[in-house]
Amino acid sequence: MLLGLLPGITVVGSAPDGEEALRLVAEHAPDVVLMDLRMPRCDGVEATRRIRAEHPGTEVVVLTTYADDDSLFSALQAGARGFLTKDAGAEEIARAVADVRSGAAGLSPQVQLRLLERLSEPKQAEPERTEPEQVAPEPVPAPAVAPAPARRPALPDGLTQREAEVLALIAAGLSNAEIAERLFVSPATVKTHINNLFAKTAVRDRAQAVAYAFRHGISDGS
Repeated sequence: MLLGLLPGITVVGSAPDGEEALRLVAEHAPDVVLMDLRMPRCDGVEATRRIRAEHPGTEVVVLTTYADDDSLFSALQAGARGFLTKDAGAEEIARAVADVRSGAAGLSPQVQLRLLERLSEPKQAEPERTEPEQVAPEPVPAPAVAPAPARRPALPDGLTQREAEVLALIAAGLSNAEIAERLFVSPATVKTHINNLFAKTAVRDRAQAVAYAFRHGISDGS
């Protein structure tokens, strides 16, 4: 595909490996890099991590034939804001580039669905340990004690319950307006919660927020 023919896209360079990609980013400071994952010398995940650390003004959209979970989540955690497979059409690529330039995430519908599926998967229970049978002595009656109220597990990184709810709805693919409607608050309040949770979790964008929610099991209804 000739990317330069897509509307709104000007190609300033092409790199055969991650090291050359880093050199070209330093030279041209592009708005967006379309990144393959499997490359010699420096793979796409490491190149993405270094580009985002050294050139924060350049966004990364992964365009790859590999759509397995390891590739997807490794790329998002490295800082990629978009993820497409190479069967994506010209219109989908142009839309993803435009989305990340405007500050949104450029994730294909299939990738969004996979993220939601992983967030909704129940965690595997640890296998029960078999202990040797022991004979217990006769129990001694004890005074009845009221059970302690169940405590919710502590949220990571000091997130409040409301911030976790907002994060779960981001991971479910809702916009700020939709989150505001769901939680019966104003869009400005939602934006405040998002700014706070981004600061606490050290994520830079909604794509990384989705990956963070997945790692910590934070989902709508959890």
